[in-house]
Amino acid sequence: MKTIVTTGGRPNGESRALAEMAAQSLQYEYIDRKKRSIKRMQNEYDSAVLVAGHHRFELYRKEMEKPFFFHPNSAAFRLKRLLKGESDPLLEVSQLKAGDSFLDCTLGLASDSIIASFAVGEEGRVVGVEGDVDIAFIVKEGLKKFLASFEELQKAMAHVIVKQKDAITFLKNEPDNHWDVVYIDPMFNAPIDESANFTPLREVGLQGQLTGEWIEEAYRVCRRRVVIKDHFDSPVFHAFQFKQVIRPNTKFHFGYLSKR
Repeated sequence: MKTIVTTGGRPNGESRALAEMAAQSLQYEYIDRKKRSIKRMQNEYDSAVLVAGHHRFELYRKEMEKPFFFHPNSAAFRLKRLLKGESDPLLEVSQLKAGDSFLDCTLGLASDSIIASFAVGEEGRVVGVEGDVDIAFIVKEGLKKFLASFEELQKAMAHVIVKQKDAITFLKNEPDNHWDVVYIDPMFNAPIDESANFTPLREVGLQGQLTGEWIEEAYRVCRRRVVIKDHFDSPVFHAFQFKQVIRPNTKFHFGYLSKR
C-alpha cells in the first residue's frame, strides 16, 4: 500500500514544513489535511497516512489499531538502571565495551541500539538496519529530534545511524569480520502481553523468519559474536546452534554464536 503525507489536525508553519520535508525525502505525495480525519483520508486515497505533528511523525496504516511513532521506549529506564550501576542483559551477552562496533539488523524502535550506543560510547559505532521505509524514516527523525529527559539518553540516541535496507542485502555488502557484534531481534512468533507499546511496531513492521542465509551472513561479518533475542521457547536457538542464555521468569531469551 502506498503512503501519503499530511499534517496534524491543527497545522502550523512548522508542521507543514515537516510534512513537506518528509514528502520530499520519501518521494511521497503531500496532501493538505483540510480538517479531514485520518480514516477518511485513508479511504479517499486508499493509502497509509504519515502525519507530521508538532513534535513527531505518526504513521497510520489501515490494519493498525494505533499509530506508529518514535519513542525511546524501554531504552530510557534501561539506561537509568545502567547509570545506577545495574546490568543489562543485552550488554552482558554482547560483551560490548567502549569503542566497539554494533550492527543491529532489526532496528525497530531502536531501543537496543540506543543501549548499545551508550555502551560503545562516542569512539564506537552503532548502525541500525530497518527494511520498512516508513519506520526507518520515523525512527531516524525521532532519534535526532526527540527531547530526552537526561543527557546520556540524548547522546546515545544521536549516535545511532539508521540505514534503510533489507538486512540480508545489507549484510551481503559488508566485508568479513567488519562488526564486533551483529544483533538480530526478529519479531516474536508469539505475542508477549506485557509489551503493549510494541504492538504498533508488530502491526507495521516487516516480520520475517530467520534463515540459514541470514545467520551465515551475520556470522561472516562479525568479529566476535552474533547475538539473537527471541521468545524463550523459540526453535531458533536449537536450529541455528545458538548458546541460549536462560533468564528465569522472563519471556524472551538471548543466544549467541561466538568466533572467539
